[in-house]
Amino acid sequence: MTATTQPAAVDLTDVTRSAEILAMARRVIPGGVSSPVRAFRGVGGTPRVMASGRGAHVTDADGSAYVDYVLSWGALALGHAHPDVVRAIAEQAARGTSFGAPIEQEAELAAMLVDAVPSVELVRFVNSGSEATMSALRVARAATGRAKILKFDGCYHGHADALLVQAGSGVATLGLPDSPGVTPGATQDTLVAPFNDLAAAEAVMDANRGQVAAIIVEPVAGNMGLVPPRQGYLEGLRRLASVHGAVLIFDEVMTGFRVAYGGAQARFGVQPDMTCLGKVIGGGLPVAAYGGRAELMRLVAPVGPVYQAGTLSGNPLGMAAGIATLKHLQAPDAYVRLGGMSAALADAARDAAARHGVPVRTAAVGGMWGFYLSDAPVHDYAGARRSDTAGFARLFHAMLAAGVYLAPSAYEANFVSLAHDEHTLAVTRAALDAGFAAVARG
Repeated sequence: MTATTQPAAVDLTDVTRSAEILAMARRVIPGGVSSPVRAFRGVGGTPRVMASGRGAHVTDADGSAYVDYVLSWGALALGHAHPDVVRAIAEQAARGTSFGAPIEQEAELAAMLVDAVPSVELVRFVNSGSEATMSALRVARAATGRAKILKFDGCYHGHADALLVQAGSGVATLGLPDSPGVTPGATQDTLVAPFNDLAAAEAVMDANRGQVAAIIVEPVAGNMGLVPPRQGYLEGLRRLASVHGAVLIFDEVMTGFRVAYGGAQARFGVQPDMTCLGKVIGGGLPVAAYGGRAELMRLVAPVGPVYQAGTLSGNPLGMAAGIATLKHLQAPDAYVRLGGMSAALADAARDAAARHGVPVRTAAVGGMWGFYLSDAPVHDYAGARRSDTAGFARLFHAMLAAGVYLAPSAYEANFVSLAHDEHTLAVTRAALDAGFAAVARG
């Protein structure tokens, strides 16, 4: 079987082996998964246990192959098992997998990030997006001597206690704990406002004048579906942070090197004070980073007093994979191809929905695309929550049966890679038609 075709005998609805593996996993792993969204709770059914990936496709433990739009949640901008990335990892593994000491590739990848991301003058590597955001916030608090932070409803910045919050009852409100085990004390300094509502952000900052250390935002929201910023919104946050003396942090763990080579800040021309990166910069390995203006980053130990450390930070395998990945993304047509494919997929979703009389709202930004089963524009989390999640579950499973693997949640963005092509687009168009037909049938 090639990566793009199914053998005649394969039944994409046969999940026998996946179910067996998950049953075994549930005996030793909570829910049988290492991250909640993988459990298919948002769509129902049996999660596919993946066995391999190549290019734009993944193959599960039952032998079914799918066009993949999850791509390790956006990390695989070149697709699965790109030969140059695999080669770089293998060559480095033969030399050693971890040293707990400085390595040349660490400096090389850091230089590539500094050259590419407009706001970053110095950068520190960590292992996850959660580490990056909590570290950036620690620096912002140290720099300002303030405690409070402002985040936006529906934007996800990792699972640190202070960031696992839900909005309270007002527009300008303190965040409330959104997970058992998160105490009110942990979130007492976290303020929450609606995404894409500059007036609400201004109200929060005015009500907490002189107390807010940082404003942290996904410049393109990708954890409530895909919600681009309204025109002027990011510029407004930049002005607001400057007026109030707060540190503006762009969480570009998802958007960095995915919507443009220099991230969303390069695409939209708005510079934050600090930036969090992840996913693409590790080429599929656990690599993340935070960086920003030199005077802020020089607060980080060993130069400054802000402590942060990690045994596997700057891991040689991750550095090698990241360097190999970014070299390919420097190609002049890389983001033209990614953006063109995302736009074509959004158009295909809109066309298929129209054929079956299903209301839909679509979005595409760089190498990200998505849609909502809704007849109203979606600009924030409240709008995203009005979409038809039951209909999405029917669509998801119909598309899965047709050989296309979307993010298994109505509240996640989808991604493309440089391995996606006209063939995968044709397969996806047919699957979208089947999916929206399933929604129309109810």
